[in-house]
Amino acid sequence: MTVPFREATIDLDAIADNVRHFRRLTGVEVLVVVKANAYGHGAAATAVAALSAGATRLGVAEIPEALELRRQGVHAPVVAWLHAPGERFLEAAAEGVEVGISSYDQLQAAAAASADRPVAVHLKLETGLSRNGIAPDDWGTVLAEAARLERIGRLRIVGLFSHLSNASPADDRAALARFEEGVAQAAALGVRPEIRHIAATAAAIDLPETRLDAVRIGIGTYGLSPFDDRSSAELGLRPAMTLRGAVAAVRRVPAGTGVSYDYVHRTDRETTLALVPLGYADGVPRSASGRLPVSIGGRRYTNVGRIAMDQFVVDIGDAPVDVGDEVTLFGDPTLGVPSATDWAEAAGTIGYEIVTRIGHRVPRRTT
Repeated sequence: MTVPFREATIDLDAIADNVRHFRRLTGVEVLVVVKANAYGHGAAATAVAALSAGATRLGVAEIPEALELRRQGVHAPVVAWLHAPGERFLEAAAEGVEVGISSYDQLQAAAAASADRPVAVHLKLETGLSRNGIAPDDWGTVLAEAARLERIGRLRIVGLFSHLSNASPADDRAALARFEEGVAQAAALGVRPEIRHIAATAAAIDLPETRLDAVRIGIGTYGLSPFDDRSSAELGLRPAMTLRGAVAAVRRVPAGTGVSYDYVHRTDRETTLALVPLGYADGVPRSASGRLPVSIGGRRYTNVGRIAMDQFVVDIGDAPVDVGDEVTLFGDPTLGVPSATDWAEAAGTIGYEIVTRIGHRVPRRTT
């Protein structure tokens, strides 16, 4: 079988299994987050797999992401929560996209977009993350106006939501308490949402009190752990993405040979170098140069020299290797290959960034 030059394989069964796991674990609705092309996994395919496994709603950052899902034939409820200044919400309303609201102006714009039906909204309360969300001083004004607009048929208030920092359990419980104050204030003003949601993957696992009516599962959908001290397998999750390539060149070199830009590495013996045809243009982090793990021929190696835009080099010593041999860059570590978490540790970042940054030049193949 010919090995692909470069390819990311997406295991849709793993995605479905992970969604089912969170349904069993939490006992509430599961909203699957498919923003940023489903963290690099392919938004439409991920959405279909997640919905087939019992997810009830999808989440994206921006309205264009939601509209692309509609163009791909995904008609399930989807909420978008980060908007450009001056967004009018007309396309979102026409396509039945649920709109996250973080200000009075956004609320008015959403109401103005209603035509033959109310615009569905989720009101976001700022509870301490200091990003978007209705400021506590504005809760009364915005919630009262939302209730009025719902009464006259301009809006349908689907949700009240917020987001946690994951700084500590104490910080997250404090944010939950502030959110519950906002929910109580909303109820007093006539706002009674269909669902309340504040927990993402980490809180959904570790803080049962934050599960409320629904949880928003992002990184857990893709089988990666949000924790430094627990692996995917320990959480009952299966990584869905495997990144592979084919050895593009093999070179036998003497001791003292410089490797890649700046010669930050020189060989200390006669050895064999294998060229892997992926680089930082494909999402391979340059910051991991000299530390990046890969698997070739069932053995684990670390790259040598600078990672370049399109390629990097692996010193494989005296092991046999041929042009066209498969290289597994990362995947499910229970299969003996490096994980996205291993790459994150090598690059000084998080697994979320590793999978999300895999570039468009890398074809996705679903299995």
